[in-house]
Amino acid sequence: MKQETIDRIRKFTEDRDWDQFHSPSNLAKSIVIEAAELLECFQWDNEQFDEQHVKEELADVMVYCQNLLDKLGFDADEIINMKMTQNEAKYPVEKARGSNAKYDEL
Repeated sequence: MKQETIDRIRKFTEDRDWDQFHSPSNLAKSIVIEAAELLECFQWDNEQFDEQHVKEELADVMVYCQNLLDKLGFDADEIINMKMTQNEAKYPVEKARGSNAKYDEL
């Protein structure tokens, strides 16, 4: 995410004094709630969906994720790269390519 976008999210929260409501557990709950709303966009049809609604719900998830990153003092690039390193070890290309099997089944 661009720094300009991150700063905009932070300013939005700060201007409304909402940080007081942003405990890690409240933010995690909000991420799950918004993710469920995103999933609802595809509830009855995987191919015919409202693209604008998907964008809005996905943005809500991402905003709450950024708020949680800030609350916990995490860096998105750092934790994503840490997880990707773990995933690369669990799912080596030669075993996982073209397979949806879980790592312990490869």
